[in-house]
Amino acid sequence: MSGNVIILGGKGRFGRAAMAAYQQAGWRVRSLVRSVAEDPRHVIGDALDGDTVIMATKDCDLIINALNPPYPLWRRELPRLTRSVIAAARATGAAVMLPGNVYNYGAGMPENLREHTLYLPTTRKGRLSVEMEAAYAQADGVRTIVLRAGDFIERETTGNWFDSQITKNLAKGRMMYPSPLDRVHAWAYLPDMARAMAALAGKRDDFSRFEDFGFPGYSLTGQALIDAIGRVAGRELGIKSLPWPLLRLLGLVMPQMREVAEMAYLWHTPHAIDGTKMAAALPNFQLTPLTAALNDALTGANLQAAPCGPASRNAAMCSAFRKQSRSGGSL
Repeated sequence: MSGNVIILGGKGRFGRAAMAAYQQAGWRVRSLVRSVAEDPRHVIGDALDGDTVIMATKDCDLIINALNPPYPLWRRELPRLTRSVIAAARATGAAVMLPGNVYNYGAGMPENLREHTLYLPTTRKGRLSVEMEAAYAQADGVRTIVLRAGDFIERETTGNWFDSQITKNLAKGRMMYPSPLDRVHAWAYLPDMARAMAALAGKRDDFSRFEDFGFPGYSLTGQALIDAIGRVAGRELGIKSLPWPLLRLLGLVMPQMREVAEMAYLWHTPHAIDGTKMAAALPNFQLTPLTAALNDALTGANLQAAPCGPASRNAAMCSAFRKQSRSGGSL
């Protein structure tokens, strides 16, 4: 079951992947964005304005809230955005889908996170995330589906942990990892998560008014991730740690660093997302193998300085990068 879908924030990290996944699934896709874009599917408007969102969604069957305000603005903007989306859903009858996070569970979270795991947030952003989801759960007449995932693995350079920190210096043979290498961390290959969300959207009438699904992705220790990246890159990699004390110090004068440092527990507390409920709803869904996901994610900027001579063990990756460079590259 498809129809018309609007994606709030279609130029953003999750929004781009969602536009591709829903179009592939047969939906008629458009997006609400703040600034001018060449893509004719984009509609310009402010998602914090309830009337604008209602007008933009008037003939839609589904609203994807892919907007994520900068961390320091969460307190001010997240409730406003939630009210705008709920008002639009009530006015149009459209269902709502949200990419969720693991902030809700807090620093004392168990290693296996399931839909019934208690929310015990220990950060400002965790509490705001819980409040946001509660608003949708309590919104009479609004059907909502949350798909919860860990950190993203993707090809685009968007400033997430994977591209801006962990693999930033991969071309120089170095990696950074934010925690002890024996801690399990939840990862999601972004195209897979968007594809799963589109598949759940097709079954939305089979679910309760408010549903929460865990997206399992990959549950990897730091060492397992680094070893997998090394195999894909075809080289041995040096590893350094992240200086969390320095980030906390910078946080005294830089709001963004303060907000990042507040989430350090996510790298020190082992956690994995259980996908049993999603598997029951989507029995034929298959995750992209980790090696294939990393091959895609590491094509381009992260390997552009890697040796590309005929003796390179990374010949396939280098060939893919050369093709991408000839076609104009991608950000």
